[in-house]
Amino acid sequence: MGEKILIVDDIELNREILAVALGDTYPVLEAGNGNQAIEILREHSEDIAAILLDLIMPEKDGYAVLQFMKESELLESIPVLVISAESKTEVERECLELGVSEFIRKPFDSVTVRSRVKNIVDLFKYKNRLEEKVRIQTDNLKRQNKLLEQQTIKIKENNENIIDVLGTVVEYRNLESGEHIKRVKGFTRILAECAAQKYPEYSLTPEKIDIIVAASALHDIGKITIRDSVLLKPGRLDKDEFEYMKSHTVKGCDILEQIDGAWDDEYAKVSRAICRYHHERYDGKGYPDGLIGEKIPLEAQLVSVADVYDALVSERIYKDAIEKEKAYHMILMGECGVFSPKLMECFRESKEEFEALARKYEMIHEE
Repeated sequence: MGEKILIVDDIELNREILAVALGDTYPVLEAGNGNQAIEILREHSEDIAAILLDLIMPEKDGYAVLQFMKESELLESIPVLVISAESKTEVERECLELGVSEFIRKPFDSVTVRSRVKNIVDLFKYKNRLEEKVRIQTDNLKRQNKLLEQQTIKIKENNENIIDVLGTVVEYRNLESGEHIKRVKGFTRILAECAAQKYPEYSLTPEKIDIIVAASALHDIGKITIRDSVLLKPGRLDKDEFEYMKSHTVKGCDILEQIDGAWDDEYAKVSRAICRYHHERYDGKGYPDGLIGEKIPLEAQLVSVADVYDALVSERIYKDAIEKEKAYHMILMGECGVFSPKLMECFRESKEEFEALARKYEMIHEE
């Protein structure tokens, strides 16, 4: 990712204002229409840190530039901030769906533009570094696995390394601390161990529980594919954004399928099931497949309860933490969706353990 800012606007005065606002921080390239912008991208894409793009221009407009970037896979590495006089919500939504990082309406404030450019550039640099680390680490793990194929103990270590690396990426991408994954692991273990004692028919051996707990770290791996404007939105998602966010279950499963062969089949199977089905609900009203009852894999059911509880009792960018007693009753009363009656019985019996673990991490956070 480069250091230059490409300003694309057919009005020279707008380009000059933006160049003055950014010029003391970033080298600036200018284009007066879509054709010029595309030509610069073809020759200098590696030098560009971000693009400020007008929509309505002669020859080729901003939409054509966005389409070119999408087809060339440049939107994944170069953030685009649209600066437009368009006031229609549909226009903003269409731009965001194409992969635009920010939508700024004219007339714009230079200080605001400068701040948003810096934030977006820094975030993309951070994201690109993390994704590159994941790519390198995944490649390394694949090579290591071939060498350690006959060594059972080291294969297990390899499995857990993959999960830890990918799980850490999710936390950084979601701008949360690593404590969320640790808490979900802890709640999952509490619930699974209770279910193992209470319901032998589940065949939850200590080894199986260890795999489920480790794999729970990957329940939200698909969120690394969700664009920043939705994933990091401080308020509630609208209907379209929520539908888009729901795709993280399927996309996460796709990511895990791409690294088949790099880890043990059992870890892979459990991880994919958790990733895809942890938002399913016992009455069939979950997503992505609307599975009903015990058709939902047990490992996904366990992680689902743990994840919902943690989401309720933890502070998030879009909400305050809910009192533990209230969260407990919300889950039992079905306010967060319907869960397995057997697991709800385990949840009742494990109430004190859940609350003790939540308090433990509150104390760690305060320190």
